[in-house]
Amino acid sequence: MTSSAPLPPMPPGHWLWGHLPERASNPLGLYLGSRQKLGDVVRYRMGSIYVEQLTHPAHVKHVLADASARYTKGTVFDKTRPLVGNGLLTAEGDFWKRQRRLAQPAFHKERLAALGARMTDTLCERLPAWERAADEGTPLPLFQELMRLTLTVVVRALFGVDVGEHTDRMGEAFTTALEVTNERIISPLPYLPWLYRLPTRSNRAFRQAVGTLDGIVRGLIARRRAAGGQAEDLLGMLMAASDADTGDTFDDAQLRDEVMTLLLAGHETTATALAWTFHLLAQHPEVEATLHAEVDAALGGRLPTVADLPRLRYVGCVFEEALRLYPPLWAIPRVPVEDDVVDGYRIPKGDIVILVPYVTHRHPDFWPEPERFDPTRFLPENSKDRPRWAWLPFGGGQRQCIGNTFAMMEAQLLLTVVAQRFRLRGGPGVPVVPEPLVSLRPRGSLPMRVERREGVPRVRVA
Repeated sequence: MTSSAPLPPMPPGHWLWGHLPERASNPLGLYLGSRQKLGDVVRYRMGSIYVEQLTHPAHVKHVLADASARYTKGTVFDKTRPLVGNGLLTAEGDFWKRQRRLAQPAFHKERLAALGARMTDTLCERLPAWERAADEGTPLPLFQELMRLTLTVVVRALFGVDVGEHTDRMGEAFTTALEVTNERIISPLPYLPWLYRLPTRSNRAFRQAVGTLDGIVRGLIARRRAAGGQAEDLLGMLMAASDADTGDTFDDAQLRDEVMTLLLAGHETTATALAWTFHLLAQHPEVEATLHAEVDAALGGRLPTVADLPRLRYVGCVFEEALRLYPPLWAIPRVPVEDDVVDGYRIPKGDIVILVPYVTHRHPDFWPEPERFDPTRFLPENSKDRPRWAWLPFGGGQRQCIGNTFAMMEAQLLLTVVAQRFRLRGGPGVPVVPEPLVSLRPRGSLPMRVERREGVPRVRVA
């Protein structure tokens, strides 16, 4: 019976605070070290709250797929509601299922392929900043540059190229709103809506930023409604979406929430993953050389298209391996709505269950030499026997990230365009430290030196 199963083992902790100090100072070390010492099911006490960590692929599959009806997303995602509303990230139950059904067709690979040229054009427009950094010998603040670049890409994919005048304002407002959301999520305080209404500096800045975003997004939706017709961008696809069974469509409020969710998922997390990719390439010149050789041979100096991506297999492997070592979605919380048993251990109702891709991606049973950066792990002949749930940078099950194809397409195109022109090298004496916030960011701006590739013809722009 469930009640007779033992609780999971627990590492030593503070008599009052439990494991909160370690969680606050070094969560990655706490979770990884506990798995190494105690196994795949570990229990923590965070003050008065108990947390179970599950890291084996079979356990991840149990929570996200096989027994997903026993688990809810919990209140931690509520802390993002003031920014993204009741979009796909935060919605639950039948409402989420309806929204997912409506949105899914917009993210079919064939529809996204039509956005590929728009992505590449946007990337090329941003490259003069990289060229200036190379010519002047000044470090490029890579993470900040990638945040601007990916925001521009996702804004244009959502709204088309006619919103350039809004991009800078949206970027500033979204950065402010995201920083406050990060602070709220890592705070040990529970979700208390009244707390966010207090006139503190961060709350005022957040309200002003969200007001700016709301004004732009709602205005764009209203103008699109008034114009009629269907534009070939994500907003147009979402506005045209209709449930085949019920005839339901997105109303303006729900469109706003889905747009904000897509801005969050398609902007910050993609920039984070790409920042880690370039950092790893700079540390492993032999991998970078193989990447350059593939790009040069496949494209011969022309810009990539979506149709080229199947032939740029090593480019995809590089990004997939970076996602393994530094998954932006580094932890996935769930809350059991009833008692459960995992691997013989009792998981009490109401505790917080945390799945940790950062740790699962380093499980030695599935990843030999787990700390080594080796993109060949993802070649078909090397990955065919690996469990599907050993790699989950986009989550899994019904709630797997709907934008995973968009993110992979964007990342591979950007990696290819940069690889055709540049090498990136780490800034002198600048340590690169993971910062586990909403996503697993590199701390700071990640300054890098940009070098032009010698002897390579300039990329031909159509």
